[in-house]
Amino acid sequence: MQINRLLEIVYVLLRQNTVTAKELAERFEVSQRTIYRDIDTLSLSGIPVYTEKGKGGGISLLPDFVLNKSILNDDEQNEILSALHGLSSIKTDETDHVLQKLSAVFNKSASEWLEVDFTDWSYRNGGYFNEFKTAILNRFIVEFDYFSTQGEKTHRRIEPIQIWFKSRAWYIHGFCLLRNDLRLFKLTRISNLVVTDEPFKERDLLRIESSEDLMREQKPCVTLVLKIAAEMTYRVYDDFCDDLVEAQPDGSFIGTVTYPEDDRVYNYILSFGEYVEVLEPKHIRDIVREKAQKFVNNNS
Repeated sequence: MQINRLLEIVYVLLRQNTVTAKELAERFEVSQRTIYRDIDTLSLSGIPVYTEKGKGGGISLLPDFVLNKSILNDDEQNEILSALHGLSSIKTDETDHVLQKLSAVFNKSASEWLEVDFTDWSYRNGGYFNEFKTAILNRFIVEFDYFSTQGEKTHRRIEPIQIWFKSRAWYIHGFCLLRNDLRLFKLTRISNLVVTDEPFKERDLLRIESSEDLMREQKPCVTLVLKIAAEMTYRVYDDFCDDLVEAQPDGSFIGTVTYPEDDRVYNYILSFGEYVEVLEPKHIRDIVREKAQKFVNNNS
């Protein structure tokens, strides 16, 4: 208990510069004599805390304490604050509090050179992020209804492991008790989420896999070769790495990309409208043509 109080006293002094023994005693519900003993303990530990008597006096830290005692240099402090500032866009419960505390510890405010906006995701399932985070940290089983790309609705119980951001979408990575295997679940397809009070133990044989490996295991992949018209140049820069696209003399591009094959692949190709031609593979070309024809029939 005393150690926690000592750390909190240091934090208060970093944030408020000067505080009276009476204020600290009221904050921690101890006597002023106890506070003075704590101050002596901090001084003996090498913390440059001092007291000043009289009007306007109180307990303070030497102004350069943070710079002298920090194990992080100035650039490293800025990197941490910037990372937390970016993370704060996810709206986790603790991020803002940690950002404020470290800003006080480092005696500087977070630079706002980085802005991350997950508006589309957070508007749909903003609460799920914190609920999954709680379940992961406490190792609680979660259950929810899930809609697959085939339109199938199933009820799942999983042991959550990590939250992933992959290909413009959020996923929960966990061990599915229904399939008895690792699975990825897209957050926007989850409904009726419940964090149970059922604990689970870490599985000894659990393999830590990359997101690419796991997604390839769940769905067969297909390599697309697309000819994209010059009108869609901005999409080429958005979607393709430099080494996977080749500019053509007429201003068009030949692009190669590999995705797990499902409706998202077909919809992705169709999103180019009249400005794309599927060169390979033939079965994808046929599927896209059928879907385009169905669209025309539905709107004729």
